[in-house]
Amino acid sequence: MITLAPLRPEHVGHFYRWIRDPEVIEYSLSAFQTMTTEAQIDDWFARTLRDDSSLNLGVFRQGTNELLGYAGISGISRLNQSGEYFIFLGERACWGQGVGTEVTKQVLVLGFTQLHLNRIMLTVSEPNVGGVRAYEKAGFRVEGRLREACLRNGQFHDKLIMSVLKAEW
Repeated sequence: MITLAPLRPEHVGHFYRWIRDPEVIEYSLSAFQTMTTEAQIDDWFARTLRDDSSLNLGVFRQGTNELLGYAGISGISRLNQSGEYFIFLGERACWGQGVGTEVTKQVLVLGFTQLHLNRIMLTVSEPNVGGVRAYEKAGFRVEGRLREACLRNGQFHDKLIMSVLKAEW
């Protein structure tokens, strides 16, 4: 279904289209809400590629090698053996097809086996029902709630804190 591989500078063009689509970025990074120019996206993308404390991978459709989004683990702490999972699927055509669950499972494998993490957490906007479902299918459990932590479309909503431990995986 998908393969994960390093992002390269030439992939930035996909993000121009994705970040300009309000539905695609609705539950994504707050930074995406304020990026309006290609220069801003270029700057963010270049910093992302240089970030040594994160695992940043492109999500590619198997067979066609089409870039669908990116995913990985940010804020990796070697001392605490933990990090924060993230996923951004910009191609709407892959939504609702199990891609998010598959990506999440593959990133967890890398986090627990190659990065030797003990705990991987995430935050997800509560209205993002598809995201919550994909994370639960991959093994994440809700461990808390950040009340009214996100403002989208003029309304506050809660963010859920979810995690999975290596021992549970």
